[in-house]
Amino acid sequence: MNLAFLISMLLVLGVVFVNGWTDAPNAIGSAVATRVFRPRTAILVAMIFNFLGVLLMTAISTQVADTLSNMVDFSSASHGDALIVMAAAMFAIVVWAVAAWAFGIPTSESHALIAGLTGAAMALGGIGAINMGEWQKVLIGLAVSSVLGFGAGFGFAKLIARLFYRADRRRTERFFTAGQAVSACGMAFLHGAQDGQKFMGVMMLALFLNGMVQKNAGGTFDIPLWVMVLCSAVMGLGTLVGGWRIIKAVGFDMVHLQKYQGFASDLAAGGCLLLSSLTGLPVSTTHTKTTAIMGVGAARRFSSVNWGVAREMILAWVLTFPGCGLIGYGMAKLFLHLF
Repeated sequence: MNLAFLISMLLVLGVVFVNGWTDAPNAIGSAVATRVFRPRTAILVAMIFNFLGVLLMTAISTQVADTLSNMVDFSSASHGDALIVMAAAMFAIVVWAVAAWAFGIPTSESHALIAGLTGAAMALGGIGAINMGEWQKVLIGLAVSSVLGFGAGFGFAKLIARLFYRADRRRTERFFTAGQAVSACGMAFLHGAQDGQKFMGVMMLALFLNGMVQKNAGGTFDIPLWVMVLCSAVMGLGTLVGGWRIIKAVGFDMVHLQKYQGFASDLAAGGCLLLSSLTGLPVSTTHTKTTAIMGVGAARRFSSVNWGVAREMILAWVLTFPGCGLIGYGMAKLFLHLF
């Protein structure tokens, strides 16, 4: 076990921690905004159901983890250089994510992970180090998380408003309070299913490069239970430490939600994440949830969405690919020179 492996593994865990810190709170932000959950309860729910999402969904399908672990190709480089480059990529992601957290902007850790890993791999092997077939899935996932998230949020909100137009307000309030409590748990579960697998895929790649695991006949990994538990626990700890700032940005600043709208946004985003997880598309949970919230707000009227906040978030997403990619490239060049 060499120093490059230890550093790369520690930095992978650092990225998982930051994901729980900056990304996982998106899943339960709307439930806090509608006062279905108190902040401490919401963070506890996020911890538990993210943990379950990683464990249980991985038992059903590991396609997202497989996509991430095959995103780059280090076969032309030594395993030592590949581990150094991976460490550089993880360092770049932590820097990017912490900066975004400091400004309260819910950037996509999924896109930061993909961009940082891609930029770092190009510093080692050029464009040939990128598996463009897997990158196509990223682009498809980007369209799914944005267009389908907004459209589903808009549609669910309109449908619920139509179905319950004449219903007694007190009864519907109780119904949607209970409904959003369940749907928020589902969102946290599916966040773990998506993002947990992405980071497990990178961790398995680091283990493979150090000769500690082997790929199976299909070119994929059999993820051991200890990797699932470790990623789940570190992600949950990150949510516990720093989740409130992002909950505020997503749940309060962008749209003022009623309970039925929070329920609609969770249904819309959860459906998109489930579909993506089962088909192996590495989508951004941040993209999916925030665009669903935008769609729900726009269903009432477009002016109810704080488009200034939404614009800042979208700008951060757009900048993530080139920004984090360039940091990953630069850090990889520096790390290769130093080590």
